[in-house]
Amino acid sequence: MLGIRTRRARAALSALGISIGIATMIVVTAIPASSEKALMERLSALGTNMLTARAQPDLKPPVSLSEASVETVARIGPVTAVSAVANTHAVVNRSDKVDPSSYAGLTVLAARNNLPSLINARVQSGRFLDRTTDAFPTAVLGSVAATRLGLPSVPPGGPAPQIYINDRWFTVIGILEQTPLSPDIDRSVLVAWQPARTELHFDGRPTVLYVKAEEPQIEAVRDVLADTVNPELPGVIMVSRPSDALAAKRAAQTTFSGLFLGLAAVALVVGGVGVANTMVVSVLERRREIGLRRALGAARGHIRLQFLTESIALSTLGGLAGTLLGVLATLAYTTYQGWPPVIPLASVVGGAAGTVAVGAIAGLYPSLRAARLSPTEALASV
Repeated sequence: MLGIRTRRARAALSALGISIGIATMIVVTAIPASSEKALMERLSALGTNMLTARAQPDLKPPVSLSEASVETVARIGPVTAVSAVANTHAVVNRSDKVDPSSYAGLTVLAARNNLPSLINARVQSGRFLDRTTDAFPTAVLGSVAATRLGLPSVPPGGPAPQIYINDRWFTVIGILEQTPLSPDIDRSVLVAWQPARTELHFDGRPTVLYVKAEEPQIEAVRDVLADTVNPELPGVIMVSRPSDALAAKRAAQTTFSGLFLGLAAVALVVGGVGVANTMVVSVLERRREIGLRRALGAARGHIRLQFLTESIALSTLGGLAGTLLGVLATLAYTTYQGWPPVIPLASVVGGAAGTVAVGAIAGLYPSLRAARLSPTEALASV
């Protein structure tokens, strides 16, 4: 390590070249990976893994789904979650003093408690239905329904507002934000499943099933969904096709994967050439030192080991500094953009291993050449 300690400025510049190469490799792989993850999350929010199933609306006589359809669909292997809503055909009013026709167009739906996770719905005010509300006449309003009923929010800590549904009072416990995946929910009043049966005489048969499945298997689930919901008459079941966002997501993943490989390859080549050039020049400039050591009795193996060790040490130090620099730069940029930071482990491990390998390869030829020099040749060439 004598060369590194006595020539600190040159060693620092040599390590700097390596650091830039490794930092570049990490940045050009981590930033696109972070951008890809942010894009994938946005596309997933568009329902890339969701299907809906419902009975054909214009059949004579009408066909409805069975009460056990939710549990039956949940048994399909790739399905991860199932929820449902059902039209109770009830009439909602702001109070018992208001003309019912004032709120035409709003639908009262019985809803399962896990509905928000299926349609990516968010509660704007209050909370959604849960087990604690299953035994009580409670309701959650869609965004349009809340506006029509004159209830912009649920006051925290205060008395909850009430609405009038089929001559029954229901307490409003929450209001949803707009739900792009299911616009029908925006114009709906959602009531808990069990109170809908006891208070509104709902028969327990779902109207619409919402199904989430593993994305790679979403087409396979769609192929068997109608047969699972109604084995006797699968043709009367309408199943939505996978979201167009799924195709966009898969295309984006393919594009980004190719981009990662290309950028990483370029960064590694540039870093490797820089390391090799720096180490070759460093070794060739130290022929006087080689001659002196050989004249003092150092064997050729000592010379080879010395320069190989210094080459690997310089590369390793530069690689560590470059890794730290690349990670910090990625975190700063992704934080600024509001993306989830992604540091590919392959880039970090590959960069660290690459610096050692490049250092050894870069120092191999010069060290062998230096070891073959006789003391007189080494001193005479200076």
